This record gives sequence, C-alpha cells and structure tokens, in this order.
Amino acid sequence: MSWELAGRVGTRVAGARGLTRLGTGQDPQADMSSLESDFAEVTAIAEEMVARSTGLRPLAGPARALVVDRPAWVQANLASFRSMLERALAEVDRPLPGGLLGGAAAGATRAAAGAELGALLGWMSSRVLGQYDILLAEAEDEGGVVSYVGPNVAAMERRHGFPPRQFRLWIAIHEVTHRAQFTGVPWMREYFVGLVERSIAALVPDPARMGEVFRRLADSLGKGVNPLGDMGLLGVMLSPEQLGAVEQVQALMSVLEGHGDVTMDRAGHDALPEARWFSQVLRDRRRHPPIGARIVQQLSGIGAKMRQYEQGERFVRAVEAAGGPELFAKVWQGAEWLPTLDELREPQSWLDRCDGGSGMPSAGSANQADPAGSANQADPAGSANQADPAGSAVPGAPSGPPGAPQGHAAAVDVPLGP
Repeated sequence: MSWELAGRVGTRVAGARGLTRLGTGQDPQADMSSLESDFAEVTAIAEEMVARSTGLRPLAGPARALVVDRPAWVQANLASFRSMLERALAEVDRPLPGGLLGGAAAGATRAAAGAELGALLGWMSSRVLGQYDILLAEAEDEGGVVSYVGPNVAAMERRHGFPPRQFRLWIAIHEVTHRAQFTGVPWMREYFVGLVERSIAALVPDPARMGEVFRRLADSLGKGVNPLGDMGLLGVMLSPEQLGAVEQVQALMSVLEGHGDVTMDRAGHDALPEARWFSQVLRDRRRHPPIGARIVQQLSGIGAKMRQYEQGERFVRAVEAAGGPELFAKVWQGAEWLPTLDELREPQSWLDRCDGGSGMPSAGSANQADPAGSANQADPAGSANQADPAGSAVPGAPSGPPGAPQGHAAAVDVPLGP
C-alpha cells in the first residue's frame, strides 16, 4: 500500500467536493470557534445523558471534542487504516506464488491500492458528521477523542434549517454512546481489537482462489442474486472461513450501531424537541442515495455498513420489547452474550438462546469466543464498570431511528448523505 499516495489522493478528493474549511460563513474563524465551543459543551452534556440512559460510564475519563475539516478527517482515518492493516500488508508485500506480484507489478499494485483507498476516504469525508474510532484511540489518545467534521455538520444544518445547538447535541449523543460502549465495558476494547486482528488475517489474498471467485460470481448471477449485496467485493473475494471472521466484526458493529441509534433517540427524547426530524432526514438520505453513491456503496461494502444501523436497531428494540432495557444490557456481560448475524435477523432466536433472559447462553452457542481470553470479561455479579440495568433510569424509547467502509469496523459514524 502506498500510504503517501493514498494521502494525496484522499486530500485532493476531499477538497474537490467543496467546503473543505471549517469556516462556513463571512467570518471563518468565528465559525470555527463556534463549532469548537459548541461541540466541547454538548459532548460533555451528551456523556452524562448517555450514562443516565445506558448505565455505561467510560473508564478513560471525560471525552475531548475535536472539530476537523475533511482533509484532516482523511488523514486521521488513513492513520487508523495503517495501524489496522500493516500486519496484513507485511504478508501481501511478500512475493506471491509464481512471482505474480514481483518487481514493477508489486509497485503498481501498491499504488493502485493507495489511490483506491484515498479516493474512497476522500469521498466519504463529505458524508461523515461524527466519529469515534477505537483503533485510532488505541494508538494515540487513550480513548478520549470524539471527532466531528465541522463543514459537514454546518452544511447539514443550513441545508435543512436544523437548529444548530440541538443538532450538534444529537450527533454527540450517538458518538459518545460508542465511546461508552468501548471504554465503559471492560472487555469490549480488547475483544474488538482481537476480532479486527483476526479479520485482517482473513484479508490476505490467495491468487489460487480466483477461479473459485469467478465461479461464485457466475453462480450468483445465474440465480438472480446480487453477488455484491452483503459485503461488496470483499464478500465475493473471501472464502467461507474468511467471511466468518469478518462476519463476527459485522455482528458486533450491528449491535453497537443499533444501540447507538436507540440511545440517541431515547436520551434526547425530552431534551431535543427536533430529534425525530433529524432522525427522519438522515434515515431518508441513507435509504435513497443518488445512483453514483449507490454504486460506490455497493462496490465498497458501505451499503452493508449502513444496513447495520437498521438491523441492529431492530434487534435492540425487539429485545427491549420482550424484556426491557435490562434484558438487552446482558450483551455487556461478556462476548458469549453477543448475538450472531442470524440472531440479529431473528431476535427471537437470541431470546431463546438466553432462555428469555433468565439464564446464561448455552456453552459454545455464541458467535465467538473472547480472542483475548476470559480474564478481561466483565463480572456479571456486579462489576462497577459494566452497564447497571437496575440503577439506570431508562424511559420508554420513541419509535423511529434516527460510513466508513464495512472493512473499517472501527469507524463509527453518522453518514451525512450525498
């Protein structure tokens, strides 16, 4: 991977899409100061709202709001991708069987990969409103930074006439919910990193499998099935074993995204009169992108990332309808309580596995074991760090819900839309 080329291409694409600076009015410096001061304040407010709603309190201290422009978002995510992929790329850079990627071909492949990644991140930089990236936090800030893409937030507010203060608090609730999930559940951070490392190992290409890939493509098309429907090109290229590792990340992220959306609605229900309006606008834009955006989403797997919001939210609401927030909070007790992809699609099967919420899941039936070992698991008997359903005042959730690529599972964001 040519990281330098990825950075250049990403910055150029981000800049080419307009409004790259934080300033959005007659006085750019004033606009920047307003965004920074607002997000610093609403992020602190959102943390307390999320803690009251979910019982999750971050162990890493208060969050720090960081307002960035689009090129800065691209560079930060390149750093995250690099930390995530370097181990796999060390394998890819070795000569493959038959010398397929030796010499000049290897250089061309690295350049093409860098240009592709840079273009995708540049395009995405105009869509993201906020982000909590646990992999970047793992490397640099000990989990404290929540990022907001200032130009995109301001553009959305102007386009739809959103009241800025309410809209910014609404975004902050979603992002600090993700921070609470990763830093308030003792086993989650290490568990997630372990899943990502396993997924990276699955991404090392095997040229010998290309014949099988083409056969699978032809078979899907012959049956009238879209071969890119689930994970884009990634889903076509990977073997069933490799897909299993990636699907574990997908299942976890679906739960976290759905919980983030439900919390965003619930925690802001009384404080944000316009929350339903924000929700409807983003949902409509997510479901009905223009044709160009649909093609990019399909090829890259971003479409699957966006479906996580809806699938995960349906699961959370179904579980809470059956047993209240206390029942859903069992997912914070350990990895064995997490649903599989099949259980996300059919929440009743998770409820059955958990005996209606009254017993532990049956051994070996969860979709994954803790890669890091069980020593870091939350103590269901009353760890002060896990969610405390009994002590959480959780009002009834109103109806109605409100991407980084699917392969970049660490990027938890609210998509802006085209």
